[in-house]
Amino acid sequence: MTDLDQLVAALDRDGYEFGPAEDTGPLLAAFGPPGVLNDWAGFAASWNDLGVDTYMADGGRYRRRRFAVFAAGPDGIRRKPHQPHYQSRDYNTLNGGIARWFEPVSAPIAAHPVLQSVLLTCKTVFERLCEVRDWHVEIHQFRIEAKPGEPGQPSPEGMHRDGVDYVLVLLIDRINIASGVTSIHGPDHTRLGSFTLARPLDAAWVDDGRVFHGVTAVAPLDPSLPAHRDVLVVTFRRS
Repeated sequence: MTDLDQLVAALDRDGYEFGPAEDTGPLLAAFGPPGVLNDWAGFAASWNDLGVDTYMADGGRYRRRRFAVFAAGPDGIRRKPHQPHYQSRDYNTLNGGIARWFEPVSAPIAAHPVLQSVLLTCKTVFERLCEVRDWHVEIHQFRIEAKPGEPGQPSPEGMHRDGVDYVLVLLIDRINIASGVTSIHGPDHTRLGSFTLARPLDAAWVDDGRVFHGVTAVAPLDPSLPAHRDVLVVTFRRS
């Protein structure tokens, strides 16, 4: 079986899969141009230019983000006009129920070979799991910052579903960060598994209709130094 076959089989069987960097890198390379990961550093550097998420109902200012929306279908993948991100309170009890306008993902990053490869890989994987061909796709650049006595919350809403069909969480980097353990739970909240995205390109693949997911708070390893956890979150929902 290829890495793609193994990933699809695991998602189909368990509803989630941890993809270590040594598997994710070649998978993305298979769906991108030659040398697609050569400018990984440039792609990752864009996480240094995210705006503060001012919608946090817990009053926190530990999350920075940018947001973009795409359409994926038989004719390929195209960016949609910028629009708000919306989740009902059924899925996000903390910040749901309102239209949240975030700063858009920059044009160079939206067109970057790494992101385009990520989107095409997701489209290929998810279309192996169902017959949908037209998708509403959202991408989120997240930075969670942690300070002494002020842990960052990657999942401030707790164990949750996103109200979509499938989710990819791709680690971009983690600097001076402790914890940040991803856990997966079934519909009855039985714990199914856990893992930590520790290296760039470590990935969590989630069937959002079947399982809940969450991430523990992060704290600085060295309180005297800056600390943050950067991820790319990609969601696919049937159009």
